[in-house]
Amino acid sequence: MHRRIFQLAIVFLWLALPLVALQYRQVWDQLPAHVATHFNAAGQANGWMSRDEALRFGVGFQAFLLVIFTALLLYRTRSQVDAFSWALLGFCALVLGFMLAVNRNIVAYNLHGGPMRAAGLLIAVPIGVVVLAAIYIFSRREPPLPSGNATDLLAQETHSGRVWSLLVLPAVLGPVIGLWLSHPAAPRWPATLACVLGLAVWAIVWSGFQYRFLRHGVEIRTLGFRLRSIPKQSIVSYSIEPWSLLRGYGIRGVGNTRAYVWCNQVVHIKTTNGEVFLGHSDPGRIVRDLDMVTGV
Repeated sequence: MHRRIFQLAIVFLWLALPLVALQYRQVWDQLPAHVATHFNAAGQANGWMSRDEALRFGVGFQAFLLVIFTALLLYRTRSQVDAFSWALLGFCALVLGFMLAVNRNIVAYNLHGGPMRAAGLLIAVPIGVVVLAAIYIFSRREPPLPSGNATDLLAQETHSGRVWSLLVLPAVLGPVIGLWLSHPAAPRWPATLACVLGLAVWAIVWSGFQYRFLRHGVEIRTLGFRLRSIPKQSIVSYSIEPWSLLRGYGIRGVGNTRAYVWCNQVVHIKTTNGEVFLGHSDPGRIVRDLDMVTGV
């Protein structure tokens, strides 16, 4: 039943396609021969297309998104429809709605003139990405482990990415500062929100991951939030392995594989529910802590 409702919702996403065409066709005769389709940060036009090109691009890009989203959603729900499936559906609807709003603003600009006001639109999708990532992470973290008293905590380790935080901060804040300096007329609150999100990312990188080794398993946390629990009975084996830059740093992996790493050494934990990689500058300490958990 849930899958049929979900599939019906996917079908409704395709209504975005005729809506794009309708936005142009309703005022087709009122549009200029060449319409402004690209704008700078201050909302001023700096790129134009013919009416036909603008219509084809708007419809074609929306169709491209719909094909990608439909394939992704159907693949995601081939076995079950869970909370993340609905969150992903909502994100797809957000992106399609974003494109509809952009096309509506483009049409309105070419009909009435005035600056392109799309500040709220530009920040909606990044916020959606952050929310979707959070839902995905927390939906995969397993139930909390029992920890009724202080004796349940066997050891605790911290694996921070403070070296990487020195690169993350300018990479996140640099474009925002550049926008402020080069486009003083650009709306400030989206840039301010981007700064807040950037600082949050920097805080996560600076704080790193905290591993709590308990009598009943292992917990991975960051900034006090529990990212994942590994029950003791689900641990099959663990070993030290190298980790390459090509595999990426931070929280990595999809499905039942997850890595928490800011360095080139990890402890690879195989469980009955998938695989977990715990980064640490001294992975031998992680192995010794796991030995205490498993009783080896």
